[in-house]
Amino acid sequence: MRFFSTVVAGLILLATSAAFAQDDAVRQELIPTGRLRVAIAYAPTASALYVIKDPSAPAGFRGVAVDLGTALARKLGVPVDYVPYLASGAITDAADKNIWDVTFMPVDADRKTHVAFGNAYHILQSTYLVAPSSNIQSLADVNREGVRIAGVANTATGRASAVASPKATTITVAGVNDGVELIKAGRADAMALSRESLAGLAAQIPGARVLEGGFLNSTSAIAVPRGKPLALGYVSNFIEEAKASGEVRRAFDAIGLTSSMVAPAGMQP
Repeated sequence: MRFFSTVVAGLILLATSAAFAQDDAVRQELIPTGRLRVAIAYAPTASALYVIKDPSAPAGFRGVAVDLGTALARKLGVPVDYVPYLASGAITDAADKNIWDVTFMPVDADRKTHVAFGNAYHILQSTYLVAPSSNIQSLADVNREGVRIAGVANTATGRASAVASPKATTITVAGVNDGVELIKAGRADAMALSRESLAGLAAQIPGARVLEGGFLNSTSAIAVPRGKPLALGYVSNFIEEAKASGEVRRAFDAIGLTSSMVAPAGMQP
């Protein structure tokens, strides 16, 4: 009996040691600085990707990525830092520079060559905001000679818009604010963005309209730099827990995205 107890104790010790080693390996990949660095994109209105500036907020920003980043840091038991960018394309470009550890962004094939996507947290649709003076009525109307589309550089939406409307002229902008200014100044006829973001922008531009339907139907997912499989597994599990607990739903609702759709359990890009 004593021998059996000793063997069991030894096995438990080995299992515990292996678990600690695994945890250390995950942390080395996911939080190499000891702090969770969350890359965020900011804009005038919120979406599943974009956060908004808010000086009264602890991080200076409010939105889904901030709430989920805070929850992930709390789960890890480490401080969180937010690394702001104008758009998801800039986040993607910095993926190999050891500037950020985790982010939340729309999925597309080009981006998969730069970042590793975990599980999806959001069902995404992108469409067009049409300028007040434009006679565009449908997605098909956008794909015409002479139509000027404002699209944010190196984004999933921007790439999908170029494919969907090849006859139009795409004006590449660094961030959402620049696109809004082009619309207001009459130098763009439409702007490509997620439906959630456009709904908020339309209210800021009297007479602007958001078109029905979408030229991009995809997902938004948590992501880490490539080459970090343990970190990827950990954040994917976190997203599944956050969906199941209602954390993702609460993050959408807190910023006013009450119609946003949470991705189903287990959905991968």
